[in-house]
Amino acid sequence: MCMSKIANAFQNGAAFIGFVTGGDPSLAKSEEIILAMVRGGADLIEIGIPFSDPIAEGSVIQAANLRALAAGATVDGIFAMVRCLREKTQTPIVFLTYLNPVHHYGYEAFFARCEETGVDGIILPDLPFEEQEELRGITAVHGVDLISLIAPTSAQRIARIAAQARGFLYLVSSMGVTGVRSEITTDLSAMLALVREAARLPAAVGFGIHSLAQAKEIARIADGVIVGSAIVKLVAQYGDDAAEAVEDYVRRMKAAMTQNE
Repeated sequence: MCMSKIANAFQNGAAFIGFVTGGDPSLAKSEEIILAMVRGGADLIEIGIPFSDPIAEGSVIQAANLRALAAGATVDGIFAMVRCLREKTQTPIVFLTYLNPVHHYGYEAFFARCEETGVDGIILPDLPFEEQEELRGITAVHGVDLISLIAPTSAQRIARIAAQARGFLYLVSSMGVTGVRSEITTDLSAMLALVREAARLPAAVGFGIHSLAQAKEIARIADGVIVGSAIVKLVAQYGDDAAEAVEDYVRRMKAAMTQNE
């Protein structure tokens, strides 16, 4: 079993975690955008495997999924892209997708390909914590961390999820789907306190974060800041020329986060 590199993302202060939908606007351009994020200071990359019914996503990422699928993105194509990325960067990479594409590919085959190509973890928003057991063993054999999402919920449930988590904990800032939010009202400090009582893993916060002020504030209390829709919006706006705009955005967000240090 290969050891995950995810812990490396959190070794130098709060991590910036950037998300892109694989294949939007094309696989070649996705690779360019990911490398641009790395140059901008991203500590960990989330790659979305496009799916026709991404139930946890808001309109921005839903549209990106449809664009990627229309452009011909496939699971095998995204694995090939990761293989190419691994020749140029060792920044930790995790997939974000849904059970349907993984089940259709075959659990054993999918996670064997993750190990072979260099994918360090996976986030499955539609896999309830209570149903993770079957996949947990398969992912562990292949050195892939099954990353748990923690939403604002009961203290007991947060503690149970945190205690069995791997890689890092993805704290959902607000109930609902992904998308930029002008204000985050969840008591994140209280959630983080519960998580840290139950686990020693890094805890990163996502859903809705897009501004420099939000990044700075969340980096002050959490181990990482996850940004998705704001980056995907830039890809939608600039298309094939998005890499430069994404790199600049990531660099500014990372700079805001390090102002706390």
